[in-house]
Amino acid sequence: MKRFAVLWFAWSAVWGTAHAAPFSHKFHLSLELECTTCHAAAAGSTKASDNLLPAKAVCLQCHEDAQIPAPPATRVVSFSHAQHLKMGNLAPLLAAAIDKKTYLQPPGDIRRHLNTQNACQACHRGLPESDQVTSAAMPQMADCLVCHTEIDNPFSCEKCHAKNAPLKPASHVTSFLSDHTSGKLNLDKASCVVCHGRNFRCLGCH
Repeated sequence: MKRFAVLWFAWSAVWGTAHAAPFSHKFHLSLELECTTCHAAAAGSTKASDNLLPAKAVCLQCHEDAQIPAPPATRVVSFSHAQHLKMGNLAPLLAAAIDKKTYLQPPGDIRRHLNTQNACQACHRGLPESDQVTSAAMPQMADCLVCHTEIDNPFSCEKCHAKNAPLKPASHVTSFLSDHTSGKLNLDKASCVVCHGRNFRCLGCH
């Protein structure tokens, strides 16, 4: 029996606005659908601005109706799904970085999702268990930095992000320089490497 479907999607903090949204990838993947069955444009997508949400006609094959919103805004301006898919499954590369402790942020439970043969799920992790869309299923900046290792903040930011994109962390307020040098924020170098690179030195900026 066909059912009514309302599709809402979310993006991560790096890729755009992050929020939870009701859509069960778990259920749809249990039907043995391929990712490209619904996200058909992904294989040929060469721009971050491409609309990769399912076409309504795809949903109507199983559902009586579907409301598909406009794609969310993204903070990434340069990204090619087509190029990355040509490289095959990146999960082993990400897993190796975590195992070698060169992954540039605390990995949380990412590692357990990287025994996948699905190239899409290497970066879009946890979908077989997901009943709602959240930022957890979106790539992390540290994923990109496993291969794209040239970090020269702020000059390298524009390789992927728009000029003047709002990337500065909320902690970087006017008093941040004096607060973090005084030790009030209890930060360590590991908290800075995603943006500043593993080999940065404080005196490189100050």
